[in-house]
Amino acid sequence: MAIADWRLFLEFGILAAKIGVVIGVVLGLVSYTVLAERKLSAMIQERVGPNRVGFPIFNIGGFLGLGQPIADSLKLLLKEDFTPSHVHKFYFHLAPALAMIPAMICLALIPFGSVLDFRRYAYDLPLLATFAESFCIPVVIANVNAGVLLAFAITSFSSYGIVLAGWSSRSQYPFLGGLRACAQLISYELALGLSVIPVFLIVGSLNLNEITVYQMKNGWLAFPFFAEQWQLKSFVYWVPLAISFVIFLSASFAETNRLPFDLPESETELVGGHHTEYSSMKFALFFLGEYTAMIVASCLVVVLFWGGWSLPGLGFPLVPSGEYNLKFGLLNIMTFGAKLVTFLVFFIWVRWTLPRFRYDQLMNLGWKILLPAALANTLFAGLLVALLN
Repeated sequence: MAIADWRLFLEFGILAAKIGVVIGVVLGLVSYTVLAERKLSAMIQERVGPNRVGFPIFNIGGFLGLGQPIADSLKLLLKEDFTPSHVHKFYFHLAPALAMIPAMICLALIPFGSVLDFRRYAYDLPLLATFAESFCIPVVIANVNAGVLLAFAITSFSSYGIVLAGWSSRSQYPFLGGLRACAQLISYELALGLSVIPVFLIVGSLNLNEITVYQMKNGWLAFPFFAEQWQLKSFVYWVPLAISFVIFLSASFAETNRLPFDLPESETELVGGHHTEYSSMKFALFFLGEYTAMIVASCLVVVLFWGGWSLPGLGFPLVPSGEYNLKFGLLNIMTFGAKLVTFLVFFIWVRWTLPRFRYDQLMNLGWKILLPAALANTLFAGLLVALLN
């Protein structure tokens, strides 16, 4: 094989490794987000929560329930996969995958860090020295220029899985849940998309990594106090960007079907809504899809408004020789992870604190408050950009 073929093979291997790491970490994070939700809800309601199941060896972590996600996974794997006779079988089986796959694909667009530079170690190995430049690895799977638009396009497909599940179940409660999901998608997708237009106008890019670099230099869009250089313009822009942040975060709850916007499920009214007829791994896929969508929404909030992987005061992770600093690259990943966990905890706290909206309140909030506010905020941001630039 020629050198170019080996380099292509190596880059394909690195890409496959990045995909495997992201999927593994996110699935593990989903499992322990469920555990965190059960523990936090127990604290809010003054209960104990999971405190018995530990890891199989020596029962490590039993008092914290750290083995509970493993027990839950095994339970869902071993339960009978029952398909009712009255359902439309093809679409009934397709719906859980449609609810899960879009959120997983969207993870490919998220920049979880800056760059991991292993070139210094590759130069020390004779077999890898020729391909050392390939070991300067961006911590993103697909660095797409229109990343935000593509993320919105992909995540909107997850609602089709819910609608399809409600229709294919041929049952009243799932059907009502599917109808609610469809109306909720139309109502809040508009506000969600319009809320990020001020970000595009001010930053001048749709690339998620470039939006992060802009925030590192000019301050976080939601908090302009963290910046390499203080600029009055950043604080003027903060007004429409703060409004965008509130609208985007509110619409994210509706897009992920989390309380107080969980009308498609609404256990007290619809007995679980769209996944009432599902069991075993099909039910687990809906479960995984919901929490993965929550992780994706939190990642987008972090990238668009909270500075992404940037940490105040550290700047870009370059050493004087022009190489990337590996330690700073790892620190960027940990910074992104800390911000992500913060928003996941916020999602959980809101679910167990606020009551569910009535359906008319849900529609009024989407059409009469968030959508007009997003339109007015877009116009305001456009006028500011025109005046200051």
